[in-house]
Amino acid sequence: MTETTSIVGYSDGDTDTNDSIQPTLESMAASRYSRRQALFRGAGATTMAFMGTSLLAACGDDDGNSDLGAVTVSAGANAATSAGRVVTLTGSASGTLSDSVAPRWTQTSGTQVELSGTSGTVTFIAPAVAAATDLVFTYTATSAFGETSTATTTVRVSPAVLGFSAVPHSLADVAVVPEGYSVTIMTRLGDPLTATTPAYKNDGSDTDFANRIGDHHDALHFFGLSATGTPDVNSSTRGLMVQNHENITEQYLHVNGPTTTAGVRPMAEALKEIECHGVSVVEYVDGGNRKWTYKQDSTFNRRITPNTPMSFHGPAAGSSYLVTAYSNDGKTGRGTINNCANGVTGWNTNLTCEENYAGYFRRDASDNALRTPRELASLQRNGVTSTTGNNRWSTASTTDDRFTRWNATISSATAPATADFRYEPNQFGWVVEIDPFNPKSTPRKRTALGRFGHEGAFVRIATGQKLGVYMGDDSRGEYLYKFVSTATWAAADANASDRLAMGDKYLDAGILYVAKFNENGTGTWMPLVYSPTFPTRPASGGYPAYTFESQADICVNTRFAADALGATPMDRPEWTVGNPVTGEIYLTLTNSNNSFRPVNGTNAANPRSYNDPKGPSNTAQTGNPNGHIVRLREDGDNTSALSFKWDIYLFGADATDADPVNVNISGLTTANDFSSPDGAYFSRSTNPAGQINPVMWIETDDGALTDRTNCMLLAAIPGRVGDGGAVTITNTNGGTGTQATFVGAKATAANLRRFLVGPVQCEITGIDMTPDGRTLFVGIQHPGESGPTAAPSSHWPDSQTGTPAASVRPRSALIAITKNDGGIVGL
Repeated sequence: MTETTSIVGYSDGDTDTNDSIQPTLESMAASRYSRRQALFRGAGATTMAFMGTSLLAACGDDDGNSDLGAVTVSAGANAATSAGRVVTLTGSASGTLSDSVAPRWTQTSGTQVELSGTSGTVTFIAPAVAAATDLVFTYTATSAFGETSTATTTVRVSPAVLGFSAVPHSLADVAVVPEGYSVTIMTRLGDPLTATTPAYKNDGSDTDFANRIGDHHDALHFFGLSATGTPDVNSSTRGLMVQNHENITEQYLHVNGPTTTAGVRPMAEALKEIECHGVSVVEYVDGGNRKWTYKQDSTFNRRITPNTPMSFHGPAAGSSYLVTAYSNDGKTGRGTINNCANGVTGWNTNLTCEENYAGYFRRDASDNALRTPRELASLQRNGVTSTTGNNRWSTASTTDDRFTRWNATISSATAPATADFRYEPNQFGWVVEIDPFNPKSTPRKRTALGRFGHEGAFVRIATGQKLGVYMGDDSRGEYLYKFVSTATWAAADANASDRLAMGDKYLDAGILYVAKFNENGTGTWMPLVYSPTFPTRPASGGYPAYTFESQADICVNTRFAADALGATPMDRPEWTVGNPVTGEIYLTLTNSNNSFRPVNGTNAANPRSYNDPKGPSNTAQTGNPNGHIVRLREDGDNTSALSFKWDIYLFGADATDADPVNVNISGLTTANDFSSPDGAYFSRSTNPAGQINPVMWIETDDGALTDRTNCMLLAAIPGRVGDGGAVTITNTNGGTGTQATFVGAKATAANLRRFLVGPVQCEITGIDMTPDGRTLFVGIQHPGESGPTAAPSSHWPDSQTGTPAASVRPRSALIAITKNDGGIVGL
């Protein structure tokens, strides 16, 4: 028997260190074990761990059956491993074997596993276990005279541990993964999605991005696909990859970078930039042994861009807030933009989230005088204040509404809302539901989930409970939200044929809440439900007082409603994710600056204010430049709970020079330090990495630590809320102050390690795995984002496998990471 990965004999006290499987004298006599075999097995777990796998060569029973025509069999030595590792069983038989009965392996006790292979050699993935568990296997051979001989071997499986060496800091222009892993480049910016779309030249001359992969790969999800093209949640060999395309690196999209003539953008350039945003749906296929490719001519392939027709659902649908020259009734719209994180429903649809949409819109100076005070306050609170708009798309045409829609200026004092696009900004900032299996379906914007800078929408489903959708608003000083459905989850709905109708059922009716984090480690969910007594947002911060008129008003102006209730301002609330075993919710707080988090402006959930000097010049980075991760546990573990307990799971920090008491509170080292946590994900519960003590993955969008390393992906095995304790932090940042808070257990080499470091100037964002856990998909966004057109600062992904020419332009891309031995990624 041979195990293809390192054997776990000792693991920092996290796992049972006694992996000895010593036979008793009685069992030796019964099995006629030889003295040589007993001595071999007496080597013990420590010796096996020291010697690697060399002690696992087959050397089972010595004597066997000596009768004429009998065969002698060996099942190999007993061994130890941990959950998620690949184990190979190698049996041997000597003598005259039957021509009609092949030797075979069977499992005779322990947690059932699937044996793959034939005859003398089979493999299996060690299952998830809560404590050391013995699995017994029997090898059987039949002689030419029909007599059978058997031998057994025992594999002791210990609980899952992180099974790779930490990747060091890297400033290289490649995606670095641990030894024993491989990277495959998958869909890249510009890759064609139809049989007739030409290959991408990557020289700025390419067009038709409505039929190509978009830019800035962000959140993603692999939807399993059966051989007949129907949803199959267990498929790990064929699926639809749904991925967001958040933004663009415009200098690489055009031959000589973007151009403007007399303030006007060329229509072709503007259209290319618009179509590079949105979402892609692409069929992925495993050609065997995790050799992944995408199917260019799949009938499932689809681009959803800012020009794709949409429909509105929920309380704001049909309201005056959504009326435009395109949507006279406020029930329809076009497109989705600045798609950041995502969510996945229990009925096989994808939720894509519109984040920083506001900057794309232009409002001329004349517009202010034509607005009501309420409208002005709403526009300002949501950031629709630019007089040009990102990329100046509105200048590309005066008549084509694919471009004029980006001008939110009121056309005249007497014109109705149906005459222009004054309310077009209100059509963005939503959660959008997409059916990936039906390319002809119209995506639906779910207004009951509120309008703000949606980072993501994690959907928690528990038997007998209502759905909980947890959402961060990605801007400094914004809030954490939760939507609770009116309907209680019905398991039969998981297989509904009309998937978007299930979205109508669960996502259009319910209660939207905002979180208040109390100083004592508890929290409260406050309902954003309209009534005549709903609080008026008081005048403050340059905004006039704001009184709400309806639930549609609250849905459109959710930030104002959260202000009115006194929600807790957070340090850029980004991804939300739930532990599939404990149900606890994790929220990444990417960072903040001194304007939002001065030394006298901390709170228990956002407790740090400090300076983290960067680079040789010691450039000041003040506030909370490295971010942290908060986790919460709902009271009663129920999505409908109105209160929760919380602590801070991890604090980002530069381990090299951070104050070890007040900044590097989690005790990070250079093997696991990080800054600006952004993406967060738990391994799927369908494989050992997502069971019992699931592996959590943390992605970074960092600027504070990039003098030492590019952005990264870490793997963690977190504990639970309350596994640490209360601390008081002394902040020193242009003054001194103290802040009491609650922190989780410190990080160790056993529970937090760096798994990947990306190429130059990238962001690591977007992550999912196949149901079997043997392929991990990761998005690499905007490599070389700061380089000039003629001299790119990165050449990735071309640089991943060679040395490209200095003129080669970088491209956002998705990668597939696999373990060379076929095991579970991370274990």
